[in-house]
Amino acid sequence: MEYKLAFKNYSKALTKGKLLGLKCNECGSITVPPKMTCQECGGTDLEIVELSKKGKITTYTLVHVAPEGRENELPYIIALVQLDEGPWIMGNLIDIDPSKATMDLIDKEVNVGFKIFPGDKFAAGNQARPVFSFV
Repeated sequence: MEYKLAFKNYSKALTKGKLLGLKCNECGSITVPPKMTCQECGGTDLEIVELSKKGKITTYTLVHVAPEGRENELPYIIALVQLDEGPWIMGNLIDIDPSKATMDLIDKEVNVGFKIFPGDKFAAGNQARPVFSFV
C-alpha cells in the first residue's frame, strides 16, 4: 500500500503555510496528520485536501518534563484542537504564558501555524509541527 501523503510532504507543506489532510472518498471524513487509511472507516480511497487552518481548543496540557532537545522550552502547552473541518490535531499553543493557562482556554478559537522542532535520536532530523495562536 502506498501513502497518498507522506509525512515528509505534510511537514514540507506546513513550512509553506499549508495544512494538508486526506479526505476519504468512501465516508467523507478527513484524516490529519496523514495516515495510510481513513481514521474513521479504514478506507483507502483518499485524496489530498488543503484545510482552513482554523479550529477550537478542546483540551490542553502543561508540559514540565520535555523530550530530548526541548528542555530549554519548559514549561510549554500542548493543545488538542478540533479543526473547522472536523479532525483533531495536537500542537504547541503559543501566544500565552504557560503559567497563566486556565480552563478558559477551552473552546477558544485558534489559527494553525508551524514551527520547526529539532529531531531527536529517533527522528529523521528537524521537522515542522503545528502550533496554535489565538484568532
